[in-house]
Order: sequence, then C-alpha cells, then structure tokens
Amino acid sequence: MGRVLRIDLSTRAVSDHPWSDDDRRMWLGGKAMAARILADLLPGTDGADAHNGAHGDIDPLGPDNVLVISTGPLTGTGAPSSARFNLSALSPLTELVASSNCGGPFGTHLKRAGYDAVVLTGVAPSAVWLEIAESGVTFHDASGLWGARTTETQEALAAAVGERCGTLAIGPAGERLVRYACVLSGERAAGRAGMGAVLGAKNVKGIATWGSRVVPVARPEAYRAHLRKWTASIKAHPIAGGSLPRLGTAGFLAPMQRLGIVATRNFRAGRFAHAPDIDGEALETRRLVGTGGCLACPIRCGRVVELGGRRVKGPELETLVLLGANIENPDLDRIIEWNVLLDELGLDTMSTGVTLSWAMEAAERGLWDCGLRFGDTDGLASVMEDIAYRRGIGDELAEGTRRLSARYGGEGFAMNVKGLELAAYEPRGAVGQGLGYAVSNRGGCHLNAGYAVALEGLALAMDGRSTRSKAALTAFFQDLMEVVSSAGVCLFTTLSVLPAPLVERPERGVGRLAARLFSHAGGVMRLLRAVPRGLLRIPMPLVPHLRAIELATGERYGFGGFWTLGERAYTLERTLGIRFGNGGALGDTLPRRLLEEPAEGEGGAPSVPLAVLKRDYYRQRGWDERGVPRPGVLRRLDIP
Repeated sequence: MGRVLRIDLSTRAVSDHPWSDDDRRMWLGGKAMAARILADLLPGTDGADAHNGAHGDIDPLGPDNVLVISTGPLTGTGAPSSARFNLSALSPLTELVASSNCGGPFGTHLKRAGYDAVVLTGVAPSAVWLEIAESGVTFHDASGLWGARTTETQEALAAAVGERCGTLAIGPAGERLVRYACVLSGERAAGRAGMGAVLGAKNVKGIATWGSRVVPVARPEAYRAHLRKWTASIKAHPIAGGSLPRLGTAGFLAPMQRLGIVATRNFRAGRFAHAPDIDGEALETRRLVGTGGCLACPIRCGRVVELGGRRVKGPELETLVLLGANIENPDLDRIIEWNVLLDELGLDTMSTGVTLSWAMEAAERGLWDCGLRFGDTDGLASVMEDIAYRRGIGDELAEGTRRLSARYGGEGFAMNVKGLELAAYEPRGAVGQGLGYAVSNRGGCHLNAGYAVALEGLALAMDGRSTRSKAALTAFFQDLMEVVSSAGVCLFTTLSVLPAPLVERPERGVGRLAARLFSHAGGVMRLLRAVPRGLLRIPMPLVPHLRAIELATGERYGFGGFWTLGERAYTLERTLGIRFGNGGALGDTLPRRLLEEPAEGEGGAPSVPLAVLKRDYYRQRGWDERGVPRPGVLRRLDIP
C-alpha cells in the first residue's frame, strides 16, 4: 500500500514512518519488516558484550517499548490463507524481541485503509481505542470499555465505527499486564509472547480499521491464474486439503500419541492414556457442528463446536494437549469451555496450560502450596479468571513459569525456553523439534523452531530420535517459514509443498525413500548455503509462495532470493536477541528435564542430545561457537 503509519500515543502525533522500496525489497513485510523497524527504534546496547548477558534497560511494559502491527505483501490479495498479520515488540514474558501472528480480519482491513503497518510508540495518558481509516487516525475514549472481555470490546468498536471493519482487542488479562496476555481479532488470537500486555501497558484497549482501497498487485491476470492453481493444489493435498479440513489441527494428536510425543503431565511422558478422548476424531464425532477459518482460506481448519447449546470456536491441537494431557485432564467439554473463556479473558491458552502444569508439579513436590493437582480440574475456570484479574495465586501464575521457578525452585521442570512456554510436542521423541525449541528466536515456539516435527512423523517418517541432518533441515525450514510468514500467508500452506505421494503413506514406498533422502541432506544443505544466492535464481514450482510474491510485488527473487529473505529476517531477529540478553549459546538450551531425564512410560524416548545438534546448527548457519552470527554472514545478508 506504500505507507507505514506511526502513532505516538503520548502526544497523539501521527506521521508516516519512513519505509522505502529498498526496504520492501529486503524485508518484504510482516515479522521481517517489524524486526527491522524495531532494530531502528528500540534503544539498547550495541550487542558487543551481549553474549555475556549485557542488554538494554528497556522495560517491555514501559513507555520505551515499540509495538509494530504489520501485514505482508500478499495480505488482502486473495491468495490462499493470506489474512495473516503480525504483532512484534519486546516481549514482557521473554524480554526479547518477539512476534505473534494472527489470522483475524484486522490485517486485511488495515490494507484497505491504505497502510502496510502501524508503529505504536509511547503510552496514552488514559485508556483509548484507535480508529484507523483512509482519512487518518481518531482517538476514542475507552474508559467505558476498560474491564470488558474481547468479544464485547470488538462488538462495541464495530458498532461505533459503523462500517465494515477489522478489529483487534485485549481482555482483562492485557489490562492487568499478565505476561502472556494475548490479542484477539475476530475469533483468532495473536496468542504468544504477551503482546496483549504490551497494548495494555500502552493503555490501548483495541483498534478498529476500515477503508475501501483495493490492494494492488503488479501482474493481476497472471496473479489470478496462479492463485487458481495454488488453491487447487491445496485442496487436492492429503493434509492441507484432507485431514486439516476434516479434523483440524486436532487431527495431529493421534499420530503424536503413536509417536510418543504428546506433552503429558508437565512433559514427564510422551503418551496420554486418554488421548482418544480428546483427539480430532473425538472432537469431530462428539462436538463438531461446523468448520471455520480465516479470510481467503481454502483449508478451513477452524472448528465450530457446541457448548451449552451455543456454537463456539473449538480448541486447536495446542490447547487440547496443554490443557488436556499435560495437566492429566481427559474431559473434552472442559477444554472447550476453557478455550472460550481464555479467549474472552485475553490469555494465551498455551502458556496458561504449561504454567498450570508447572504449578501442579511444584505443589506435588512441596515447593509451593498452591492447591493445584494433576487431574483435578474442579475450579480451574476460576483459577484462569484469577490469572486474568491477578487475584490470589493468579497474581503469581500471571508471571509465567520462568519467574515462578526463580521464586519457588523447580527450574528443571519449568517447561520454557527463553521464558516462553513450550508447545505441545514433547521433543525427546522428535529431537529436531527439540533443537528448534532451543534455538528459536522467540523461545519455546513450535513454528519459529522450524516445525521439524512435520518431518519426524506428522508428514514424513524420519527417525525422530536420530540427529542426522536435523540441524540442517531445522535451519532451512526456519528460513523458509520466516519468509512465508513475512509475506502474510499461513504456515499451514507450507505442508502442501510436500508432494502428496510422500505424505499419503510416509512409511512405505516413495515416502520411505524421501525420509531416507532427507536424512542425508545435511551436507547438501551446507553446500547450498555456501553458493552465492544469485546463482540460485531458479523457479521453484513446488513452492507457490515464491511465484505469488513475485507476481504481486513485481520483483524477481528466484529461489535464492526467496531463501535470502527468510535467512536475513531470521538472522536479524537473532542479533536483536543477543542485543537484548539472549546470551547466544547460553540461552539456546532446553529445560533440564528434557536434557537429563528419559520420558516416562514404556518405550519412553531418552533425553535430547542438544549439544551435538546445536554445534552442527551453528556451523550450518555460519555462526560462531557462542551462537553469534559471524561478520561475513551479516555482510552477505546486508545486516548492519
């Protein structure tokens, strides 16, 4: 759209943030764009001593933090699953630069208003909500909405604007600065890393945006033809067009149970005896009344379920596992109830689940008499409300597992990386996923980790316990997922990149052969990283995202340029992590439970061999032994 809006909340000054065509070529949009803007605007150290723990003195909940809400070039163009937008800031949970992605309608409507991104600085003197339109920005008093839940808030904003619009809002958890408070846009959550608390600290209850601008593309006819083929390929794919529409992400739970990678009893085990009671089949047969999804999405992985005679949004895989198996809860109805409640309160379901499981184990070990017990779900809804309103033990649970374990002990079973609680995949049986958790820029995230678990059993059938080629593949998929996310497209579309014959029967025939070839990919990947990217200006028909970006922007990237976009963004976030205290190699670790204890139960996987994996990963990326990108890598990627 050609404009980035900058709003100083303290003074109500509105201006254009400088963002040139060269910036667009190098950083594309989304989280990559946000990282570049944050690198320029956030004060801090120069990074020279950051590997020793030095960092800037910015309070993520203070006035110096900057929040960037950004779209990608494909957002709002009708590309498959392209409603995604991104929120980035210093996280109050990790104190590192972090991002949170969302498929709600806000991003598409922001572009229709004429903007690619919004940069929020300062703090509003009193509670406000913002209206962003083609004609400019209007500040509205939000004192009457302070305390409202997310649905009520969004309905009030839409009613006030009186136009077809996109909204986002925080709930009570964001207002009270719960460190893992999320942001809702429609029914979709920007769930991770506490972006809701950042908005709450800035006294912003919500934003409504609307406009009538058409999102332009460089080659409209060719673009539309490409989208037709891309959409057809997604619908024909056995995962993106088959299991995901039928079972949603909950469909992954059954194969995870078979592989022994379901986070159970605070990650003590990898299998849950009652998994069939909460998996995708159970959800489909017992509660499913419809499907839903984001704008422009042909996958429709969203679940619509029945709760108390109402049609509500159903839980996804992470919620089912972390509020099910991980706290030893087999009650599907309670998970459905909690999922709705947590969205209304504005709480990340994932960090909530892992924080509760840590508290249950801490009570079991006599470290903290909080009254929570594995398998005892009576009253947990009240505990969740206490977290959102910071009442009683909820005030402490609102701090997350890293701060709780620093106070009470139990760091070895505090299941977070860099302060961000882990996702649902128990990594001792999927060590590539374990490596990804450890080196992920934003902490214990399954997606920023590179989602190697897809190769380790969910799509292909690589040996999950083998270290072979896992470092190379993790780094490669991190880069590719970074550029796809920055383009404004859902990462589930990357599953359709794997040809159908490979995933239909992954343990047989060509699927088995593909797994073997992937296990020998390490050397090839390292050679490709050494090849000048200009020599890789080749089309990649298996990756339709690349052609869509080229047709939409008018730029010619080729596969080498596409890969570089992702690597540049990932590496910049890495340098920012070091600048703000990640500690490089010292911060790239896992909870001791995963490094020293085998998983409980028959056939439980041994610990994650992280040292070996991490050493190979740093070599693949051209980083030094401290996990710091070498100067030559930064020069190649044009990172200051």
